[in-house]
Amino acid sequence: MRIGYPRAADGQIVGLLGGSFDPPHAGHVHITRQALKRFGLDRVWWLVSPGNPLKADAPASLPRRVAASQQIMDHPRVDVTDIETRLGTRYTAETIKALQVRYPRVQFVWLMGADNLASFHKWDDWQGIARAVPIGVLARPGEQVRAGKSPAARMFAGARLEEGAASALPHTPPPAWTMVTGPMVDLSSTAIRRAGLWER
Repeated sequence: MRIGYPRAADGQIVGLLGGSFDPPHAGHVHITRQALKRFGLDRVWWLVSPGNPLKADAPASLPRRVAASQQIMDHPRVDVTDIETRLGTRYTAETIKALQVRYPRVQFVWLMGADNLASFHKWDDWQGIARAVPIGVLARPGEQVRAGKSPAARMFAGARLEEGAASALPHTPPPAWTMVTGPMVDLSSTAIRRAGLWER
């Protein structure tokens, strides 16, 4: 695991899992492991963001969230990174562009839970994101139907790969996306905070 700029060999396929990780939990670990397997990724980078523009409340300090993420995500092919802070980017679209410039020979895949797909149309330049990198969507409890009917899913319906073709996603020119199902972990950062198990 690495703080700062991760290393990636030319030609590697790297999944990007962004978020505030406030706090990180077993659900994040589960979808990361599923993404490595289902999409045939070489590595996954956790992009621990300075803050989420769609959330009004400030998260816990970045060093605390990075440390907690490193502690819970113990996998040789996963890097926990604060790269967005180092790049000076705030929005996902900006981060992806900056990463593609810095790592021109790396193939990136954006990863998100089905709950994020449901609200993806609220993200800054969300259509630009969809046209910049393939998107791998992972099942979240109770979110598949809402995600499948979301504005983003409807807009890019023609770019959707069947779940059985998930391993082809990284090799499919964007826009391309798929949603994979399977065992799920019913946890959320919001629920953990509300239960008083994570103090900001």
